[in-house]
Amino acid sequence: MTGDLKTRIATDADIPAIAALMERAIGELQRDYLRPEQVEASRLSMGLDTQLIADGTYVVVEDEAGRIVGCGGWSYRATLYGGDAGAVARDAAVLDPARDPARIRAMYTDPDFTRRGIGRMVLAANEAAARAAGFKRAELMGTLAGEPLYRACGYETIERVDSMADRGVPVPGVRMGKVLA
Repeated sequence: MTGDLKTRIATDADIPAIAALMERAIGELQRDYLRPEQVEASRLSMGLDTQLIADGTYVVVEDEAGRIVGCGGWSYRATLYGGDAGAVARDAAVLDPARDPARIRAMYTDPDFTRRGIGRMVLAANEAAARAAGFKRAELMGTLAGEPLYRACGYETIERVDSMADRGVPVPGVRMGKVLA
């Protein structure tokens, strides 16, 4: 399913395409899990964190025509989730790989390309990079729409939260973790 797809590290030039993909994914892929007002409010706690691109830890998946069809990153910083929108407290402190879990961050698949292994590609690339940086565990804050993928990829629930943002309509999430073997 992923034969014609490739991953690469995102650059600043990719930001407009990534932002457009995220907007489509947020609006379309959460509809079966959230009420319309929650989908709208989720934009406060989701979206692109350009720090990941600056750190070189954000990947994109491209199809054979070079279109970005998926994206996601990992981080060696303390922030667990949240984009540049700023409704989630962020912490740029550097994590200790011997003690702290890496953060899997901002994963999205273009709604036209779901169920093709793109999420697994993004997770595998980011888990491998985090492992290579010395991390033994990874954590993420998943959406309800993303939870089945993460569970299928070995992530276990740590806690459920009623609201991922510090303002607006509450949008539930699930903090999950995994040992990076």
